[in-house]
Amino acid sequence: MARKVSRRLQELQSKVENRAYAPLEALELLKETATAKFPESAEAHIRLGIDPKYTDQQLRTTVALPKGTGQTVRVAVIARGEKVTEANTAGADIVGSEELINEIQGGMMDFDVLIATPDVMPQVAKLGRLLGPRGLMPSPKGGTVTFDIAQAISDFKAGKLEFRADRTGIVHVMFGKAAFSAEDLLINLKALQETIDRNRPSGAKGRYWRSVYVAATMGPSIEVDVNALRDLKLTDAA
Repeated sequence: MARKVSRRLQELQSKVENRAYAPLEALELLKETATAKFPESAEAHIRLGIDPKYTDQQLRTTVALPKGTGQTVRVAVIARGEKVTEANTAGADIVGSEELINEIQGGMMDFDVLIATPDVMPQVAKLGRLLGPRGLMPSPKGGTVTFDIAQAISDFKAGKLEFRADRTGIVHVMFGKAAFSAEDLLINLKALQETIDRNRPSGAKGRYWRSVYVAATMGPSIEVDVNALRDLKLTDAA
């Protein structure tokens, strides 16, 4: 059964033409269609020419959004000894060792990012079934398995995000708030595009970028001209 589309969304969809928009124009339209009664996020949905069931076609990495995420990021750290003190000093929201692992096993998920030191990863591994589906499992690729705890906490609180392509080869990323200026959203979106290009999987064949859509949380999808985004120089976006 087809999902009923609300009148509000129908009206917003009527503002979006069936074409690929120039990047800045698309983001201005995203802001115009963010009419929900709560502060909406800006989302990007990027279809890539990859098949993640092959290990050499998987994409999992991090992006540092120059204009931040617009969100308060809650960071949890699993560590031992002096690294626990370092994490507390660096501003982690939740810090612990085996007792924190037990709390998470019991269902405590009051965090957005989980960082672990390499020496506790054998114990953290048993959380894989819980954390994996939520995209919260620490990984070296994601910058969340490290002894440089203070730097990692600082990076993630400042706007660093981990993302991955889902099993259909689509990347879903929140890249700011709809309340940001279109210019700031463009700077963040450009950083995301450059990160995806820089981390192109070795097994990706043929056309890498298939489509890019942006939307506010409760708004309609707006297609972005992929080539215009990739050709854009950041000096143009600044």
